[in-house]
Amino acid sequence: MTGQWQELGTPGGIEAYVHRPAGEVRGAVVVCSELYGVNAYLRRVCAELADLGYVAVAPDFYWRNARRTELGYGAEEREAGLVLMTALDRDELVADAAAALDAARALADGHGVAFFGMSMGGHIAVRAATELRFELAAVYYPGWLLNSGFPLVGPVPPLETAERIAANGVYLLGFCGELDHILPQEEWREAERRLTDAKVGHELVTYPGARHGFAADRPADHDATATADAWRRVRGALAERL
Repeated sequence: MTGQWQELGTPGGIEAYVHRPAGEVRGAVVVCSELYGVNAYLRRVCAELADLGYVAVAPDFYWRNARRTELGYGAEEREAGLVLMTALDRDELVADAAAALDAARALADGHGVAFFGMSMGGHIAVRAATELRFELAAVYYPGWLLNSGFPLVGPVPPLETAERIAANGVYLLGFCGELDHILPQEEWREAERRLTDAKVGHELVTYPGARHGFAADRPADHDATATADAWRRVRGALAERL
């Protein structure tokens, strides 16, 4: 099976790259991208999830400004991604996440739905958990959990309202590298405290010596040991909760 782009609702609106399993469906996963869009790496993640039996739905969150964005990791492409990310709006992101969730529910064959995201996509998954009901958020090095500064965050960062995650019944599984320069350990520990105080079911994992982007296919950042362990934990959580 190969993935295909499809509209999620109104013609001309948001699209998603959808990769279906070849066999039995065990649930669905909304896959939220880094600032690089639905690029080759993210499509490989979708294929891996489909191999495990999950329908992967990767929304094009940039669709209002650029369609089907897929960027590489060079300096110019990163800058282009930052421009697109800065233009994102929190309320529009929640609406797009809701559309993706509806599509995933329809494709899950009666099973549950997870959100999966890295960096910017991790933030989107946590934000979605404050507004929507689903079973699991699996997030890698999610940014801006406790601080604002971008329109996509809005005036209230997601863990300021962590009690909403608990009310929505979302279990949060998170991963961070010890040397992450975007999500420092002090902030990660505070995220742990906020989730605990709000009675959110969660597990936050820190990998010694790992950097931001440790799971991506960028040689300067990649940590094979951390990536393998995180993926093992994600597979287990999907099997348990979907």
